Amino acid sequence: MSKTGPPRTSWFRSLGPGLITGAADDDPGGIATHSQVGAQFGLSLMWTVALTYPLMTAIQAICARIGRVTGEGLAVNMARVLPRSLVHVIVALLFLANTVNIGADLAAMGAAARLVLGWGEVAFAVAFAVGSLLLQVLMPYHRYVHILKWLTLSLLAYVGVVFTVAIDWGAVVRGMFWPQVAFSRETMVAIVAVFGTTISPYMFFWQSAEEVEDEMLAGDGSLLDHPDQAPSELDRIAWDTSIGMGFSSLISFFIVLTTAVTLHTAGITDIATSADAAQALRPIAGEFAFLLFSLGIIGTGLLALPVLAGSAAYAIGELRGWRIGLEQTPQNAKAFYGVIALAFALGLLMLFLPFDPIKALFWSAVLNGVIAVPLMTATMIVVSNRKHLGSFVAPLGLKIMGWLATAVMTSAALAMFVL
Repeated sequence: MSKTGPPRTSWFRSLGPGLITGAADDDPGGIATHSQVGAQFGLSLMWTVALTYPLMTAIQAICARIGRVTGEGLAVNMARVLPRSLVHVIVALLFLANTVNIGADLAAMGAAARLVLGWGEVAFAVAFAVGSLLLQVLMPYHRYVHILKWLTLSLLAYVGVVFTVAIDWGAVVRGMFWPQVAFSRETMVAIVAVFGTTISPYMFFWQSAEEVEDEMLAGDGSLLDHPDQAPSELDRIAWDTSIGMGFSSLISFFIVLTTAVTLHTAGITDIATSADAAQALRPIAGEFAFLLFSLGIIGTGLLALPVLAGSAAYAIGELRGWRIGLEQTPQNAKAFYGVIALAFALGLLMLFLPFDPIKALFWSAVLNGVIAVPLMTATMIVVSNRKHLGSFVAPLGLKIMGWLATAVMTSAALAMFVL
């Protein structure tokens, strides 16, 4: 098969699935969750950001490895190692969580647009959904991926906000590296929400699927078929994933920090939405911080929407044996794009249901934290299966970190239900 994509000749070209996945992790749901944690607990839960970075890096590298080694996505690999009925349940839960996330993200983006312009909350939410859907359907992946890369720069808004306020950096360091945990159900729910919005199921499927998409575009073939490519490709995955998850963790750090030193200090401890956080910042940190925070919500939402809808479509399509991929035309992959359209439609429907869809941001993160446990367990079983992956099973160090991440997520979820 001839190569149709550009060669990976620069460090920027080598950044792709890992960078986009990591940046999409800080979607409006992630912003709302980290804002709530900063406002409610101040700096006392900053340690969760430091803890999640190595754990999310390990599990994402494992998902990327599975996709690149086999040339197939995560769902089909799970189905070859685990009972197919179990994988169907896992994928159904993924679609549910992603749909809730999409609806909550669209609502938050619409609310942010209204804060900036003063009108059109629902209209903007619909426009964002339609625009994102059309880009995925009409633009080939090798072009669309460049838009997603540049959208990651919107996250820098949250780095800019922190320079508008005074910070006690000694207290920040203590919050990062001296864990403070009050073993109450309220605290454990917040911790599960942080873990769930950071180590999210949709990220697993997206990064694995985009490794396959990139491999097909470049014409490289799977590593099982071309083991000579393994050293450079596995190094690239490690580099890409470390930077992408590092970027995600850095932005999470600044969101918690900003809301802790402004909202928490001012006695504002209940933030229901990311838009609430932006509005509350206005009188405390000034118009510039408010504007940056609001525009960042819209930019990160535009980055996250295709990842949320696309990861569900990849997972379902793999199990059903459909023709899948964002490089495919709509005529050649009708069912695949149909799932993406359905996810957007159901997400938009949430805007008109008789409950607050934006409040779902925090609870969708909790849902992700619970769903991630069986998903991570299944992923670790796959990457440890020598019969399936041969010599490309995860090395010992990566397996230890992957199982540690799974154990941490499991412990947090169990503690939330027990307390």
